[in-house]
Amino acid sequence: MVSIENISFGYENKEKILKNINLDIKQGECILLCGESGCGKTTVTKLINGLIPHFCEKHNLEGKVFLSGRHVAGTELYELAKSVGSVFQNPKSQFFNLDTDSELSFGMENEGMPPEEMKKRLKDTIEKLQLKKLLGRNIFSLSGGEKQTLAFASVYAMNPAVYVLDEPTANLDTQAIERLRKQIGILKREGHTVIVAEHRLYFLYDCIDRAFYLKNGKILCVFSKEEFHKLTDDARISMGLRSIQQAEVTLPQALPGGRRDGLSAEELSCGYKKAPPVFGKLSFSAIPGEILAITGYNGIGKTTLIRCLCGLVRERDGKVFLEGKEMSARSRRKQSFLVMQDVNHQLFSDSVLEECKMAGREHTEEQIRCVLEKLGLLPFLEQHPMALSGGQKQRLAIATAILSGKKILIFDEPTSGLDYVNMRAVSEVIRQLADANHIILVVTHDREFMQCACDRVLEIK
Repeated sequence: MVSIENISFGYENKEKILKNINLDIKQGECILLCGESGCGKTTVTKLINGLIPHFCEKHNLEGKVFLSGRHVAGTELYELAKSVGSVFQNPKSQFFNLDTDSELSFGMENEGMPPEEMKKRLKDTIEKLQLKKLLGRNIFSLSGGEKQTLAFASVYAMNPAVYVLDEPTANLDTQAIERLRKQIGILKREGHTVIVAEHRLYFLYDCIDRAFYLKNGKILCVFSKEEFHKLTDDARISMGLRSIQQAEVTLPQALPGGRRDGLSAEELSCGYKKAPPVFGKLSFSAIPGEILAITGYNGIGKTTLIRCLCGLVRERDGKVFLEGKEMSARSRRKQSFLVMQDVNHQLFSDSVLEECKMAGREHTEEQIRCVLEKLGLLPFLEQHPMALSGGQKQRLAIATAILSGKKILIFDEPTSGLDYVNMRAVSEVIRQLADANHIILVVTHDREFMQCACDRVLEIK
């Protein structure tokens, strides 16, 4: 079904990302591509779906990739799209419409599918993937996890033979991840080939047939399902891989509202325009020295809450206090720094170093280098932020938060797209910030990170 023969690849005159990759995937297999951030997983997926070389002008590509017997480099993208469907790490990059219904139909319309068959596939997609909740909605109103689900559904409606999923769980809650696991099971039973590049591994425990471990652009190990299951924790951690089992969260609940030694939300309600409140009468406290995890299902209001806390959205009712003093939205903006779920929105400069200088103008270059070294970003000092991998961008945004010097630091899914080593590095940095008397709030679905890094948990229901 997919054959990669002696592939080496790099951009322009830079060091090669992939080095002599050979890979054969049979029809109906579910394949995991795993390894540390920047090891080449996403590049492999782009070779399979044809984005490389068709959307890559200046590059150095050696070897060949075949999809269903067709040479990918020699086949037009519109022909490849009939056989391979992709779900990207950032689902917004593959949307073409403003509403969910149109997006679900978009791919089928582009194929020129007969209307009756379109209706049948659309109905089948909605029923099998349980999408009724997403119908008739504005795409810009969806949460990150809902966008990820919509992207998967729009590909499923086209019924390709091969699915390429790049970090599909990056923004999904536990319930949505379980739904994705079942959806991959449906694809396997229907005979589709599924290729998943992922850091979160537990949901694929029973799905995969083989796992390919990449390091520095090379395939170092190929595991059967049974061999992958037998990996010890020490071996897995040495490879930079996340837990193969679902982590259990045993954290105490958030402190009640009303404390005067930190941030306190009291009877807080928030909503958009004339729509019903996203959440109402929410009370809790976050104190210096502790890391508060905020969790809950996709679309429940977690991102709205933190946008309200940092003054980007005005509350409808209730109050926010800092150290006993009521704070207006404007004063909250001055005291807060938010690392967004989609960090592309907050990277502006033309190099990693300049991005950090913008965030903390009073810091010396040596201090900036120290922060970047802790986050594994020092080798990319002169690179353009948009040339970094998803996980590297995430860490750069965290570096700018550290350098901002703000009292309240809020992180929205800071470990999406991060491997084990970098998840631990982010955990340690956030812990150091808490120890330095910052107030830390973290929106996350990542149970492994939550248990590792956080002190308390606020679950929005």
